Amino acid sequence: MMKQKHINLAIALCLIVLAISLRILPHPANFAPVAAVAIFGGAILPRRLAIWTPVAAMAASDLVIGLHNLVALTWGCYALIALASSYFLKKPSFKRGLALTISGSLFFFFVTNFAVWLWGGMYERTWAGLIQCFTMAIPFFRNTALSDLIYTGALFGAYFAAIRLSARLSKQSLVKNT
Repeated sequence: MMKQKHINLAIALCLIVLAISLRILPHPANFAPVAAVAIFGGAILPRRLAIWTPVAAMAASDLVIGLHNLVALTWGCYALIALASSYFLKKPSFKRGLALTISGSLFFFFVTNFAVWLWGGMYERTWAGLIQCFTMAIPFFRNTALSDLIYTGALFGAYFAAIRLSARLSKQSLVKNT
């Protein structure tokens, strides 16, 4: 039987490959599973591994897609989302997962767009420039929030289905051996 450490590493590697693949393959703008990987990883993986999983996925995929001047900030946002998940989803529930997913989407939106306004050079550094920056980002936020909800639901759904299936198979095996 595989040790839990090996299982956790296998899960993390699968999440990294999933996130890299879905960021590199053609997709709508900002429709990617990285926040979902951070949330799911934070809930089921040891904290350190949970934090590094989305960061590794971002680093590897950004090397292919292209680096930008805010990579450290975006990677840090995902690390913080994973950290929040490791505390907030110690006992996962639908309500907590939904709240964290929506909060994570909003957190990423506000932090990254504030940084674009502050350091990006695309908008005047005025109140009107900040409003314009956030207004222009709304279409991207829709995709971010939608993908976060879909991918987080899919990851947790697959995980809990696998647990139920494993329990059922284990029960059948026990009945068969008695």
